[in-house]
Amino acid sequence: MCQAFSCLVLPDTTVVWQFGMDSHEDLIKLANLKDDTVDPNKMTFCRTEISPKNSSYIKPDKWALKIDQEKPRWWTSEHAKAAEKAHGEWMKELNKILIKKPIVHPFRDIKPPKKITKKHLDLLKTWASVRDNVRDSVGDNVRDSVGVSVRDNVGDSVKNSVWVSVEDSVWAYAGSFFNLPRSVWKYTEKIKVKGYPFQSAVDLWMMGLVSSFDGRTWRLYGGKNGRVLWEGKL
Repeated sequence: MCQAFSCLVLPDTTVVWQFGMDSHEDLIKLANLKDDTVDPNKMTFCRTEISPKNSSYIKPDKWALKIDQEKPRWWTSEHAKAAEKAHGEWMKELNKILIKKPIVHPFRDIKPPKKITKKHLDLLKTWASVRDNVRDSVGDNVRDSVGVSVRDNVGDSVKNSVWVSVEDSVWAYAGSFFNLPRSVWKYTEKIKVKGYPFQSAVDLWMMGLVSSFDGRTWRLYGGKNGRVLWEGKL
């Protein structure tokens, strides 16, 4: 899988990249380049990516450059510097939308409510009305490996308990790490809420509650090991 910052470096040190486009193949099409040789002497571009060594875009340790193909014969340190400069520009764009907040483990970091009340069920009803759109919308808006990185980190925090059942909530929580205009969230035009359309799931998450739906019954999980705190129909 290509990393969030993927680019093509040309022999003259031109760097082809576009924010939100992490596929080298898409960049090749964008720049109208020909991918017709594996001869290092004849290559006209170099697939390059820069990603955090610890795979965390929220708290990266050190950014590392990787050539994602055989290295062209013309590659020098100047080409690496050009890629790193482009990465700096990409970082400016990323920092405009990425919310660098701690990843919360809903079962470990937050004590759940002693009793499930109407407030919690109202949030659950709102979430129930929008959850069908969450994977397409979040996946399409933060589809590059930044979004996947956040989602994978969130998934790691709950997968040992009820990961499969609550994955839609995990997607919703991952989307909350991105500050995007309401109009940018695709497939949510019919959702009549302001701001982030899946905030109801995030609100439950921050109360230590994560939901699931098996097609018949809704459940709210919380506390150590993600035990069932409520189940019923809406």
